[in-house]
Amino acid sequence: MALSVGIVGLPNVGKSTLFNALSEKQQAEAANYPFCTIDPNVGVVD
Repeated sequence: MALSVGIVGLPNVGKSTLFNALSEKQQAEAANYPFCTIDPNVGVVD
């Protein structure tokens, strides 16, 4: 069974860090200032 999920939240709260931890890659750019990541990121979690 496949699920599609999204990570939603306020700016600068760690969404990209969570995405990188779940996908086990450093795919999403993460920095300590708002609006660092503006493009969508897609990953696969097993």
